[in-house]
Amino acid sequence: MTVEEAIVRFGREKRNGRRVVFTNGCFDLLHPGHIRGFELARQMGEALVVGLNSDRSVRKLKGPTRPVIPEQERAEMLAALESVDAIVIFDEPTPREVISRLLPDVLVKGGDWPGDQIVGREEVQAAGGRVVSLPVVPGYSTTAILRKIREGCEKEPQLKQQRASRADS
Repeated sequence: MTVEEAIVRFGREKRNGRRVVFTNGCFDLLHPGHIRGFELARQMGEALVVGLNSDRSVRKLKGPTRPVIPEQERAEMLAALESVDAIVIFDEPTPREVISRLLPDVLVKGGDWPGDQIVGREEVQAAGGRVVSLPVVPGYSTTAILRKIREGCEKEPQLKQQRASRADS
């Protein structure tokens, strides 16, 4: 949904006492670390809104080879998760504008972000909300997954050559 649609549905005057939680990211390759984070975030309120970096925003942050999966497909996957109530795609490098307009009750980020560097922290706290840093789930990282894929692709010609050599023997 657009930021305006999210404000109409989850804005402070529309909440009726429900706590709205917000988190954000690129979520280029969805992995169990992301899923567990969404589930924990959702437990902190009655609605979870996910800010999703647009393709253009991801390229600015991660480089020209990213994202691997286009924004509409990433949004579709996130929308299918039971813990996610809404997705807002944003073009800027950070979700500061979305956060300052929505003013969630709880802002959640992964523990790989130091608390003082969580974008939107000041706005949420000034409005009486809280900021939560979730522990990183060890062993899960999109960058590490992509590195592993690339290394496997680089080794594939060598493996084929080794197999061919063994077959010739």
